[in-house]
Amino acid sequence: MRTLAKGCFAHRRLVVLAWVAALGLASALHFAVGSAYHDEFRLKGTESMQAVALLQRAAPATSGDTEQVVIAVSHGRVTDRPVRARVTRMLAAVARLPHVSQISSPYGRLGAAQVAPSGRVAFAAVTFDVRSERVSAAASTRFVDTARRAAGRGLAVEVEGQIARAGVNAGSGGLGVGFLAAGIVLFLVFGSLAAMALPLLAAALSLGTGVALTGVLSHAIAMASFSEQLSLLIGLGVGIDYALFIVTRYRQGLLRGLSGEEAVMEAVDTSGRAVLFAGVIVCVAMLGMIALGVSFLYGVAIAASIAVAFTVIAALTLLPALLGFFGPRVLRRRERRALASGRLRDSDESRGWARWAGWMQRRPALFAAVAGALMVLIAVPFLSMRLGSADSGSDPAGTTTRKAYDLLAQGFGPGYNGPLQLVAVVRGPAQRAAFVRVERAVAATPGVVHAGPPVFVPGRPTGGGSVRGALARGGGSVRGAPAGGGGSVRGSVPAPHAPAIAMATVIPAGSPQAASTANLLHAVREHVIPAAARGSGLRVLVGGQTAIFDDFASVLAAKLPQFLAVVVVVSFLLMVAVFRSLLVPLVAAVMNLLSAAAAFGVVTAVFQDGFGASLIGIDRTGPIEAFLPVMMFAILFGLSMDYEVFLVTRIHEEWHRRGNNRDAVTHGLAATGRTITAAATIMILVFAAFILGGQRVIDLFGVGLASAVLLDAVVVRSALVPALMLSLGRANWALPRWLARLLPHLRLEGTAAARRPLTAPAG
Repeated sequence: MRTLAKGCFAHRRLVVLAWVAALGLASALHFAVGSAYHDEFRLKGTESMQAVALLQRAAPATSGDTEQVVIAVSHGRVTDRPVRARVTRMLAAVARLPHVSQISSPYGRLGAAQVAPSGRVAFAAVTFDVRSERVSAAASTRFVDTARRAAGRGLAVEVEGQIARAGVNAGSGGLGVGFLAAGIVLFLVFGSLAAMALPLLAAALSLGTGVALTGVLSHAIAMASFSEQLSLLIGLGVGIDYALFIVTRYRQGLLRGLSGEEAVMEAVDTSGRAVLFAGVIVCVAMLGMIALGVSFLYGVAIAASIAVAFTVIAALTLLPALLGFFGPRVLRRRERRALASGRLRDSDESRGWARWAGWMQRRPALFAAVAGALMVLIAVPFLSMRLGSADSGSDPAGTTTRKAYDLLAQGFGPGYNGPLQLVAVVRGPAQRAAFVRVERAVAATPGVVHAGPPVFVPGRPTGGGSVRGALARGGGSVRGAPAGGGGSVRGSVPAPHAPAIAMATVIPAGSPQAASTANLLHAVREHVIPAAARGSGLRVLVGGQTAIFDDFASVLAAKLPQFLAVVVVVSFLLMVAVFRSLLVPLVAAVMNLLSAAAAFGVVTAVFQDGFGASLIGIDRTGPIEAFLPVMMFAILFGLSMDYEVFLVTRIHEEWHRRGNNRDAVTHGLAATGRTITAAATIMILVFAAFILGGQRVIDLFGVGLASAVLLDAVVVRSALVPALMLSLGRANWALPRWLARLLPHLRLEGTAAARRPLTAPAG
């Protein structure tokens, strides 16, 4: 590490130019090819995906997403001739868009059910021949714009659905606000514009390069639509923090009288090692999501890991080069004057944190008990977390998807925003009759406001054939035919004994995100359908977007223990090798789990229970996104380990220097407490700033990560971990001899500390 730091310092111009060139080339490539972020769910074996696969194979025109184009009038009725003419022209234009296979118009022969009883609200169902993740962002935007073009003069047109959501430009988050807030904190900590600029400059170059390459990579790897925002959120937070730790150690070296080159070498050889290890832990935690076997998370894990990896590389190469240019200007003016007059510092410790550590020394068990109880109390709401997927009713109030949701709920009921779909292969009259019985039984189930009528589409579901016809839900028309005027279903009616695809739509009473809808889905699958289809040999699948998200939640919940085990065990083993201890890694793992649980408790209290939600602009609560616990745990475990590594590395260094556990913990906390608090403050402000983006998923991560870092830095690393280490005494550093012989020697304290012999422990 010292050789790397010396080389980057000596050849600083070349290093900086290389980074600028890397950013320029990556940005140019990204500009040329663009990005291809999209949400892709592949949940093999789930019932909802089996329904999708069946439709894709046998009736591709009906296998894609169905969007709702909602129309409403401020006076009169939607069936009035002028309104009908405008809507008909608009639907004809929508029908000509790519991948639109059919449109069910409210003005069709069977479209009366698509007009609300009040006559002021109606909807057209637009079916695509592909699922939403296969529709580009540009095509999604064009679809929304084409539909809304008819609005005006008392007519409102809004669009709701997964494709419409992708077509609504979500804010990029508070990237600028986060940079500004981080700069203010850095200036307050360092008191120098140069020291403030260094972490921001390093983060900007590394993040710009990493995000540009990730955008290019999205063409080869499926990456969720929020991957870029999440990568920026994580990368900005850890990038500035990593730079902060190295710059702080560099400043401390200068104030002790080291030359610029020596100070850079020491900073990279100590804090740089901790940065490298912490970055590896974050990447391990993120890439651990691949062990879940859910493809939706692969791209997100890779994107976030790339962002973190580039920030680590920049901290170890670009930052030493920049420090060579800035030199003593990273110090305050009075510090530079003191250094010029020969007044050197002999300690890196903060007096305030030294006093705090002294108080903790007297009653470590009391500090540990109070801090632990506080974390457990905050984590209590986590026990009632309900996984699912928030529907469009949780979108920001001004978006077209939210307006369409509210209009549909007002005119028809909330269940129209997320219908379920019954799908089956029927062979012969007996199974056709059985499907009708199933549809009627489902229609009579409490919690269902409407079902059917059944529609049978000819096909060869087991032989790889295709269906020429296209299902028109409730009447309307197919693509290429007029959007109004009594639509029809193309293709032949299946012969009585020919295999066919049977379909029926089920409208729940509750909204897609309501617990009642999830309960209804399970009741229909587990009880209603088996009872109605008994003895017929008919297998009826329940699909639709609501069912897909429910299955997604079930899959992730089942695989979560496996994921936790992989991340915790790998991180534990790495820390055992680094700190040559069993208790220190064990305490770290438990504390990280506790921090994650507390963060989940805050997220549940805000987004599900509504506690303080209005303060951040959330006006409607809902379930927690199914993938959030997995992803947030991976991020939180990595970020929590950052602070653990920086704290325990310094304590370990003091342990080697002093050989006394109490002194090592006290002096280690006094030396790092101020820096960790400053780093946490920056990360909290960066994460909180992203709440300004208006995208619920990023809001969830912003609140969860900000609260986790706050609790982790203030409660866990400042009180709970030091108090436990004080209570455990010399047992912190105990390691069986046989294991010590097997483990590689990995030290984060630097080569100078590694050369010091370990003195006999005094306590």
